[in-house]
Amino acid sequence: MKKMSKNGTINNMYDSLGDENMDSTVVKSDLDIALESEMKKIDEIATTLQLEDDEIEYYGKYKAKLSLSILDRLHTKPDGKLILVTSINPTPAGEGKSTVTVGLAQAFHQIGKKAIVALREPSLGPTMGVKGGATGGGYSQVVPMDDINLHFTGDIHAITTANNALAALLDNHIQQGNELQIDPRKITWKRVVDLNDRALRKIVIGLGGPTQGVPREDGFDITVASEIMAVLCLASSLDDLKVRLKRIVVAYTIHNEPVTVGDLGVEGALTLLLRDAIKPNLVQTLEHTPAIIHGGPFANIAHGCNSVIATKMAAKLGDYVITEAGFGADLGGEKFLNIKTRAANLSPNAVVIVATIRALKMHGGVNKAELKSENVQALTDGICNLEKHIDTINQFNVPVVVAINKFLTDTENEVNFIKEWCKERGVEVVLTEVWEKGGLGGIELAETISRLVEEPAKPFEYIYDLEDSIEDKIIKIAQKVYGAKDVQFSAKAIKQMNDFENYGWSNLPICMAKTQYSLSDQPKLLGRPEGFTIEIRELKASIGAGFIVALTGNVLTMPGLPKEPVALNMDVDSKGNAIGLF
Repeated sequence: MKKMSKNGTINNMYDSLGDENMDSTVVKSDLDIALESEMKKIDEIATTLQLEDDEIEYYGKYKAKLSLSILDRLHTKPDGKLILVTSINPTPAGEGKSTVTVGLAQAFHQIGKKAIVALREPSLGPTMGVKGGATGGGYSQVVPMDDINLHFTGDIHAITTANNALAALLDNHIQQGNELQIDPRKITWKRVVDLNDRALRKIVIGLGGPTQGVPREDGFDITVASEIMAVLCLASSLDDLKVRLKRIVVAYTIHNEPVTVGDLGVEGALTLLLRDAIKPNLVQTLEHTPAIIHGGPFANIAHGCNSVIATKMAAKLGDYVITEAGFGADLGGEKFLNIKTRAANLSPNAVVIVATIRALKMHGGVNKAELKSENVQALTDGICNLEKHIDTINQFNVPVVVAINKFLTDTENEVNFIKEWCKERGVEVVLTEVWEKGGLGGIELAETISRLVEEPAKPFEYIYDLEDSIEDKIIKIAQKVYGAKDVQFSAKAIKQMNDFENYGWSNLPICMAKTQYSLSDQPKLLGRPEGFTIEIRELKASIGAGFIVALTGNVLTMPGLPKEPVALNMDVDSKGNAIGLF
């Protein structure tokens, strides 16, 4: 096995520092680091998990799909310890949550624990838009990172196809006589594409005369916002997938009654299109720790967690499962704890909150260009954001560890300030260096968590009860998780709450669609804002997924591209190797 070089360990994690004088010869991109590593063939990784031959479907040398029969074979085996990684509210300074997640799994491996990392699949929207890749960074990555960040095993394409097949079948039903008396003005199902394409947010279809369909307004969402993505990620089996697909509400009749996939009779066809996509994907980290990657809903517009099947499978195959939820503890973290745990009948044994000194200084009012300078006062002003997220996790009665993700410009005084702040409040805190050192940089974090999860656990508690009204559930999330003073509902949202209650949907969890940048619904309110009001402008019934979406502020389900998308830096060489993929 080729030993991985650790030379030049300053990579693009630090590019955002804006230091044009940094010697580019010592800067390695995540892609360069990944390509320098030597992967084990995926059958070797499968062997470490004691998988049987008929439980693996190979997608080349380094990727495989896992059969759902694994869950049947291991159903009596006790679950491994489940560790959730979340973070403070993200900033342009970067937090490195995925990097810490991967690095922590590698660290468990380093101390002799059988660990598996369970992640979401990257969407091409952010990959080619602003964010770039989403497979970790530095020496804490999942590989093959170029495949994973692009088309991978085709799961997201399958979801796109199923979503758009449903749209086509729905429009065809109307064209062919509209037996269900669907009101074309009340169709809620949109088409999707897994790219950021603002021009498709609002469109008109069916133009060109009677043979071209019924003219109506329509629009596109990004694929990861499709309810079918959420359905796939919350289904517990192929049969459950079909049941959930059947429940999806796509429109309302002229009498304002919901129309479902089951009414159209197409749940079987959609399930057929997803029969392979429902199987989790097995890959590896740079240190050959097994990684199961499956599903990819955004956390600001969806529930932000990888699939229930992948997490439960990892819990059967490993002694420790390290998983993440998108964005901060106010979004993906809250949804993991209130939505996914209910669907999966799981609860985490510990939660890691990732924070960076750079991001906390931004929450304290420092501009990005000034982050290189030591500023303990800015940390003092910005650490309130971390404080609120710790408070949120404490409400669930789950042990919390703060992971300081180390950056090059962090000073000893700044690191010590956060450590002392945490210790004064009885909060476990660990400095991690997993980007630069891989698993070795997360050993203290792994050892801390190993100790915590063996201590007597408190009973897991939810923020709200399912029997609460839709309004009360939203208010509890806004006040207990965001720290809002009040919640204001639009006239449309109030009517929808009444309608949903009449339809029998009021006992479902709530999935808040909110900006990731702030605890409020205003992206520029950083830190820990107080006295604000959350405005609920609209509700969306995701009955197949099993939750009600509450849209706040100006959250878009089809993002747009920036002025200079990262796709401008992407290319491929004559040998087919990716270039510029973060």
